Amino acid sequence: MQERFKGLLPELIGVEFTEVSPEKVVASLRVRKDLCTVGGNLHGGAIMAFADTLGAVAAILNMPQGARTTTIESKTNFIGGAPLGSRVIGEAVAVHKGRTTVVCQTTIRSEAGKLVALVTQTQLVIPA
Repeated sequence: MQERFKGLLPELIGVEFTEVSPEKVVASLRVRKDLCTVGGNLHGGAIMAFADTLGAVAAILNMPQGARTTTIESKTNFIGGAPLGSRVIGEAVAVHKGRTTVVCQTTIRSEAGKLVALVTQTQLVIPA
């Protein structure tokens, strides 16, 4: 999976996949200084990019072979912070697998299990 993202945003921000299946996509992200706010916490935009990546992978794994996708809606609830030097774990599941859309729910947690963000996104299914 890592090879597929060479030179793309997931590689740039440091997404590391640990489990990839149609049932669940899990990855981690180290909170580096260049991904943080002035206050030393993971930036909301980095959280959203991380979650969008996981949701897109979950959607692709639940679409017909050769179909493509794009995010058409994304909602993020920011619950807690992730400080510089820590690691966050994201888990995405497809909660709706339709003919034209796939809806994914992604939870982002600290290594200790504290909820950082909850993201719901809708992915458009673009037929091959």
